[in-house]
Amino acid sequence: MSKKSATATHLILLAVSLAVSIFISTARAQSPQGQDKDAGSAGKRAAASTPYRNQPDRIAKREAAYYEAVWGIEVPSVKAVESGVILRFNYRVLDPEKAKPLNDKKLNPLLVSPDKGVQLVVPSMEKVGQLRQAPHELEAGKSYWMAFSNSGRLLKPGDRVDIVIGNFHARGLLVE
Repeated sequence: MSKKSATATHLILLAVSLAVSIFISTARAQSPQGQDKDAGSAGKRAAASTPYRNQPDRIAKREAAYYEAVWGIEVPSVKAVESGVILRFNYRVLDPEKAKPLNDKKLNPLLVSPDKGVQLVVPSMEKVGQLRQAPHELEAGKSYWMAFSNSGRLLKPGDRVDIVIGNFHARGLLVE
């Protein structure tokens, strides 16, 4: 056999083996077992990626209407700040009279993670006081915040948490 015919034969065998491997991998992906395997690996990839991408709105429209009607606030959210050591709860006041309980300095706010069994508090600094915005009078249209200590970074973006301030309960807020 000449070198040219040997090289041509090798190229044909290589092309055939490549075509067979593509055919087999395609058939395996279309089989029920292949789909389960691919779905499992896709789920692992999704869990490993940033958890809050491509998620629905932070809160449902019905919940937003509830917070507005009962508590006079909108856009309650929780964000990880300072590299995740602090979780900041933000809200915008629509009706200062209804939102008064959120500003009550006698109440100790809690950030609770039912899934992880964690309760975080608003830390109090010696010279500054509690890390929360607590003016004497709330104003409509202004945003307010309070910071919860997350030392140890027990809660991360993507976790669901509840905010409890007296009778106020915001459930299932997504940590961003």
